[in-house]
Amino acid sequence: MTEREPKSRQQRQDEKARQAERALERVDAEGEALGTSAFARTANRAKDHLGANDADPNDPIEIWGTRIGRIGGVIFAIFLVLWLVNHFTR
Repeated sequence: MTEREPKSRQQRQDEKARQAERALERVDAEGEALGTSAFARTANRAKDHLGANDADPNDPIEIWGTRIGRIGGVIFAIFLVLWLVNHFTR
């Protein structure tokens, strides 16, 4: 087909449909990052981190070990902050 041949109605509709699908995919991808608040994104990242979502899903020992270690670290950090506040406010 050359540039001078007019496109059929069906070809124009197909092209518009493809363009619309691409635009919707872009909006969906951009809306995901912009549609949620920074607090909600941070909370989801923390939940995923403590839940060991980045660990090998086929190794339950690694999953539970990662969860225990990360939750233990959070508990220790909270304890340390409370101790420091108590120590320096006397």
